[in-house]
Amino acid sequence: MSEAIVNRKAWHDYHIEETVEAGIVLEGSEVKSLRAGRSQLKDGFARVHGGEIYLHNIHISPYAPAGGGGHDPNRTRKLLLHRREIERLDGKQRRQGYTLIPLRLYFNRQGFAKIEIGLAKGKAEHDKRDTLRRREANREMARAIKKRV
Repeated sequence: MSEAIVNRKAWHDYHIEETVEAGIVLEGSEVKSLRAGRSQLKDGFARVHGGEIYLHNIHISPYAPAGGGGHDPNRTRKLLLHRREIERLDGKQRRQGYTLIPLRLYFNRQGFAKIEIGLAKGKAEHDKRDTLRRREANREMARAIKKRV
């Protein structure tokens, strides 16, 4: 099985308050590309339209051996969630400053493509600096402990 495709930038740019696992509607050549790890989640986001949730700005590279030119790499993809979950996320998303962003794309044990989306609020610049400072301090402490032992 291929490794999960992770949106590392999301944890840097947003406070993730909640995560939800959703199915994703894909074409055959998209599945092949995902299994090869040829996707990028960095600029992606999800929106609710007409009671359904769609994923935007996710790039899945075309699969070269696919006949007929493959697929459109930047197309909008439908997510599969229960109606109540979509309504709940839509209600929270409508609050000031919240957005739905993809965190991780992977294949579950049954072989189905799943995406983990997070309800997120954007971080201010000073919050990003604090996070980096805290991470660096933790690394230095770990190094010091490792040297002592």
